[in-house]
Amino acid sequence: MAAHPTVLTTLNGFGRLPPVQKLGFLVAVAAAASLVAAWWLWSQTPDWRVLYSNLSDRDGGAVVNALSQMSVPYKVAEGGGAILVPADQVHDSRLKLASQGLPKGSIVGFEILDGQKLGVTQFQEQVAYQRALEGELSRSVQALAAVAGARVHLAIPRATSFLRESQKPTASVLVNLHPGRSLERAQVAGIVHLVASSVPELTPKGVSVVDQNGALLSSSATPDGTAALDAGQLAYVNQIETAFARRIEEILEPVVGRANVRAQVTADVDFSVQESTAETFRPNASGQEAALRTQSVSENSDGGRGAALGVPGAASNQPAAPPVAAATSSSGSQRRETNTQYEVDRTVKRVRQPVGAVRRLSAAVVVNHRRSTDADGKVTTAALTADEMTQIQSLVKEAIGLNTTRGDTINIANAPFAVEAVAPAEETPLWKDPAHIATAKEVAKNAGVGLLVLYLLLGVLRPILRNLSAAGAAPAAPLDLIEGESRALAPGEDPVQAVRAIARQDPKRVANVVKTWVATNE
Repeated sequence: MAAHPTVLTTLNGFGRLPPVQKLGFLVAVAAAASLVAAWWLWSQTPDWRVLYSNLSDRDGGAVVNALSQMSVPYKVAEGGGAILVPADQVHDSRLKLASQGLPKGSIVGFEILDGQKLGVTQFQEQVAYQRALEGELSRSVQALAAVAGARVHLAIPRATSFLRESQKPTASVLVNLHPGRSLERAQVAGIVHLVASSVPELTPKGVSVVDQNGALLSSSATPDGTAALDAGQLAYVNQIETAFARRIEEILEPVVGRANVRAQVTADVDFSVQESTAETFRPNASGQEAALRTQSVSENSDGGRGAALGVPGAASNQPAAPPVAAATSSSGSQRRETNTQYEVDRTVKRVRQPVGAVRRLSAAVVVNHRRSTDADGKVTTAALTADEMTQIQSLVKEAIGLNTTRGDTINIANAPFAVEAVAPAEETPLWKDPAHIATAKEVAKNAGVGLLVLYLLLGVLRPILRNLSAAGAAPAAPLDLIEGESRALAPGEDPVQAVRAIARQDPKRVANVVKTWVATNE
């Protein structure tokens, strides 16, 4: 198959070029090809996503080895702690690695008991079981959304029968929280009860929870012994204070105008739990003040001997009488007890005080001076009258339900508000907007590559190819065809003028003739 004439002409022209032009042509072609290849590779760069992060060296090596065997491209970041893969292969890679048991993690659980060997002592079994229990508890604590990592340490005393009082087990939990996250009091209590319920004879008081900053989270009291409020209780107090302050502002704004009153309320809330039990009895129908439930009557009687007769001391002056038999007398004792039970009305009352009761309120209110505009448009301010302040004070008392018995106080001040000139918010120019800057950089990068490639194609390669075509076409034409048909000169015609006329009529043919002459002379 014959080659195209244009291709042959171009090749012939390239061979006739000087070495410098040949080198420039090759450099231009190589640069254009490199730019096109770089742009194509850049456009084909995958979107990398994190496959796993915070990996240990052992787990990271195992995951990288498995990815290499699966022919999955990957990148290592964060000093080897994170592994990135293309976005479209993240879930597939995780499933395949999970089927191989990767990553194993640095925490071991009850799987440590699967590889028990013969000849293991009782102490080794106990240590392995304790390690497994600590690992399982650590995994359970890490399941919380705010916890990035956790470690559990158990101190389980050895059981013995030689001690009268055995020691109780204790536990400590170290939690590593995600940046910007915190644990609420209920979550900390959940961790404490989770650990306490997993170890026999471990009470919640024996569990301590500490975060990565060393702050004790499981303590229910501050170092000075006062009760600490959790996030929920603080939010409840803030809600009460905000509600009372809003009441004051809503009732005074129609009187003094919007934005002319400011109110702040401080609430002392009692979160202690109090329970009381009272047992009362209704008095009897007999009219006694106190109710009588049981009446006991006990009677004792003793029988005495015969009474002595005669004048005292006379027996010593009389002569002895003949003996007479002793007379018998009856003697005895009697005991009688009577118990009477009365049915009375009995009432048992158990009262539990509500948690979160308000013990005291303190309110501070500031009212702006009255503003007025005269006929000239001048704005003046004046303080409120005493009657107006008294009326405002009465409204505030009724709005918050002031109770002086529990110590509620209010303080109302009338003062001019400071007027601050607020500068209008400046809009961010387009050339300073980060989103527009990123978009402009992306467009400029693509446009720059495209313009450079276009310049190489149109400004460098196209002229060179055109010259090659012209140079290759010159020797292809026969000399007689280039010179054209000869004609005789008219008598008296100047040859130079005739050649100039031919050059004006067909300059391309003249140029080809000159090129042929030059090539022939070379």
